[in-house]
Amino acid sequence: MRAMSKLVILVFLVSLSLAAVNMGHAAGDKIAYMDLGKVFDEYNKTKELDKQLEAKSTAKQGDRDKMVAEIKKMKDDLDLSKDADKVKKQSAVEEKLKKLQDFDKESRDGLRKDRDDMARSILKEIKDTIDDIGKKEGYVYILDSRAVLFGSDANNLTDRIIKILNDQYAAKGKK
Repeated sequence: MRAMSKLVILVFLVSLSLAAVNMGHAAGDKIAYMDLGKVFDEYNKTKELDKQLEAKSTAKQGDRDKMVAEIKKMKDDLDLSKDADKVKKQSAVEEKLKKLQDFDKESRDGLRKDRDDMARSILKEIKDTIDDIGKKEGYVYILDSRAVLFGSDANNLTDRIIKILNDQYAAKGKK
């Protein structure tokens, strides 16, 4: 079912892009394309924010490892304790396990939110850059390369968009 819906979406995108190309070409309008995935991945801001997310993830993993070690120590103490202390210690272990589960969920949700916010911000910058190029240079359509079955290299704006974004990002960093 899922593969079928992806196929329907792909057929729709291809049909839409072919219709757009035919309309644009018939009118003599300018059409270009770009590889959104490549632009996103090669944008230096993406790389920098990925490093920041990785550092946050590593820090969270370190905190988690400490919690796990503490729980292991508590379980070892539980195994060695007398029957009178076991109930109390078992309760403390269960409480720590619950805190670990909560920590895992909060960490996962927090990192996912950070990643989604980062992606949304970067995609907006990419879209703004594409809009700017489109308006300044009179393009009627700038398509994603996934929807283009054929396109000449002269109409591929991918590397140009990456350069513009990286130059702008470097200039912001120097200010």
